[in-house]
Amino acid sequence: MQVPLEITFRGLDRSDAVEADIRKHVDALEKFNTRITSCHVTLTLPHHHAHQGKKFEVIIRLEVPRRELIVHRPHEQNAAHEDAHVAIRDAFRAMRRQLEDYSREIRGNTKFHVPEPRGVVSEIFPLQDYGFLKTPEGLRVYFHRNSVLDGRFDELDIDSEVTFVQEEGDKGPQASTVRVVGRHQHVAR
Repeated sequence: MQVPLEITFRGLDRSDAVEADIRKHVDALEKFNTRITSCHVTLTLPHHHAHQGKKFEVIIRLEVPRRELIVHRPHEQNAAHEDAHVAIRDAFRAMRRQLEDYSREIRGNTKFHVPEPRGVVSEIFPLQDYGFLKTPEGLRVYFHRNSVLDGRFDELDIDSEVTFVQEEGDKGPQASTVRVVGRHQHVAR
C-alpha cells in the first residue's frame, strides 16, 4: 500500500490481538490484489442498553485506482458480532467480495451467462431410447433418453422445444443435457 494501514478504535481500548487480526485480513487482501493504495478500518463498540449485548461495528474503507470500496457492518445486524474477531472476519469477507468484483471489472471478466442452445425434437425413437434435435441453424444433434433431465423423455414429441448442452460424440454432435422448455411448448419449424 502507498499509505500505511489506519486502524481506529472507538468506544473501546486498543487491543494488540484485534489489531493483529485486522492486519492479517488486510495482508490477505493485499496478496489478492496488489493495487490497494490505502485502507482504513474502524472498530466501534457503540453505547448500549443494559439488557442488550455489546455488538461491534466495523467500517472498512479501501482505496484502489479509480474507486473507493466501503464495507459498513452496523452492530445490530448479527448477534455473533458480540465477538470483535467475528465482526472483523465478516466485514473482511464482504470486502473481499467487493474487491473480487472490482478485479473482474478491471480485467474485463465480468460474469455473464451464455444461454444454452435451443432446438426442437426433429426425430424420436422411444423404443430405442434416443432421438435427434434440430437447431435453428439446421444442425442435427443426437440425444439419448439418459440425457433428458427429470425423466421427461416420454413427454417429448416432434417439435418439443428444448435447451441442451452440446458436445462432440463419436458420430457427430450430441446433447449431453436436454431440458424440456415448458410442459408441451412447441415452436414452428
